[in-house]
Amino acid sequence: MKNLRTEPPGELHEPELALHVEDLTVSYHRRPVLWDIDLDVPPGVMAAIVGPNGAGKSTLIKSVLELVPATAGHVRLFGKPYPAERRRVAYVPQRTSVDWDFPTTALDVVMMGRYGHLGWVRRPGAAERNRAMAALEEVGIADLAERQISQLSGGQQQRVFLARALVQDADLYFLDEPMAGVDATTERAIVRLLQGLRDQGKTVIVVHHDLQTVREYFDWIVILNVRVIAQGPVPEAYSAENLRQAYGGQISLLRGIDADAAPTAGEAEASAR
Repeated sequence: MKNLRTEPPGELHEPELALHVEDLTVSYHRRPVLWDIDLDVPPGVMAAIVGPNGAGKSTLIKSVLELVPATAGHVRLFGKPYPAERRRVAYVPQRTSVDWDFPTTALDVVMMGRYGHLGWVRRPGAAERNRAMAALEEVGIADLAERQISQLSGGQQQRVFLARALVQDADLYFLDEPMAGVDATTERAIVRLLQGLRDQGKTVIVVHHDLQTVREYFDWIVILNVRVIAQGPVPEAYSAENLRQAYGGQISLLRGIDADAAPTAGEAEASAR
């Protein structure tokens, strides 16, 4: 295994990139989940991370955010380690990983997104409440501000977490399958919101499961299966050959796809399972 690499404090490394990952390896119980990952994402793109189940997509995001430890390698956000850029980063986890029975309202959850700016001593006041309400309005559920989160539908819960990310005023957004389990109307609303952030110059990185919509939604892609199979602008990296390399034993699901064609709806749904 390679040793974790350190650099002098304050030294920038690849500052022109929103995300730079070099030689990253993550192991669970001595079994590599991510192996020797090299990854570069420029600022101002909306990027999809795709790959089969068990490819390490969620683990990649969590290792970047230091939620799981890396065995080797290093990560830089805007040229600096994550702790130095924490306030510029927002994270929306998988909805299934959240305890939705926790007794709190949608508005309270969104205001939690301001704690990183306030610190843990100051309590949120009227300004934070107004910002949170504006974010709930932006995601279309301001009328549910005082509703307990356990009483919300899956799509509404997802919108709450998106609103929490919005009030963080981040420059880099990580979202882990934000479109999973939501209806078509909510999915379109989420995509419009994320594309709007991208158009403002923000960087949006999304773990995504539907191959069919990659060309429509994203302009950058990372194809992952423990290692990075391909990365780059969607027109260049999203090809049948790269998908075959990533999905391996599921290659029959991709039958009939040429380098310029996306999978059919049935193939995309099956390959994401």
